[in-house]
Amino acid sequence: MQVMKTLTAMTLVVLTTGAMAQSIKVTKGDFSALKGEKTVDVDFVYTDMIVGKDQTNDEYMAEKTKEHNEKEAGKGDKWAESWIGNRERAYHPKFFELYNKVMDGAQTAAQEAGDAKYRLIVHTTRTEPGFNVGVMRRPAGIDVKVQLVAVADPGTVLGEMTVLNCPGADAMGYDFDASGRIGEAYAKLAKEVANYLKKKAFK
Repeated sequence: MQVMKTLTAMTLVVLTTGAMAQSIKVTKGDFSALKGEKTVDVDFVYTDMIVGKDQTNDEYMAEKTKEHNEKEAGKGDKWAESWIGNRERAYHPKFFELYNKVMDGAQTAAQEAGDAKYRLIVHTTRTEPGFNVGVMRRPAGIDVKVQLVAVADPGTVLGEMTVLNCPGADAMGYDFDASGRIGEAYAKLAKEVANYLKKKAFK
């Protein structure tokens, strides 16, 4: 009986951690304008983001805020502040760190704001927070639309790609907090985008 319980738990771990597969697709133009550029600005956008399968971000935040406040007064309000604040505190730094690490000074370095000629708009369209309760885990995941525009002409999209089901999880299994899991998804996103640009756009 104990063996069956152990096998069941292991199966659930495998199922939840392997549930997401990543795909990248260029949907418009290309990113060749970045070739030879020393820097690129990056703008993160979260408008119209879905959380989980079908909740809007506002619906998700309202539900979780109420849930946490019912358990402990004020806890939900702190959670809501963190849900938004973690973007600047955790997700964006992870993106910049991994993007620039992959580029390794050989190509375009990403920066949040500066005097770059071009800008990458990283628009998160869906976030799966995932979970980790010990024997069962589901990685976080994000769907993102990445657009390239000229800073002087932001209305004209030069290149656009979609990155679907970009997973985020700590390899050691210590990602009990959603911010850690989601942060790793942005690190993975940065790695994949930078690798794509080096291999495809800069040739």
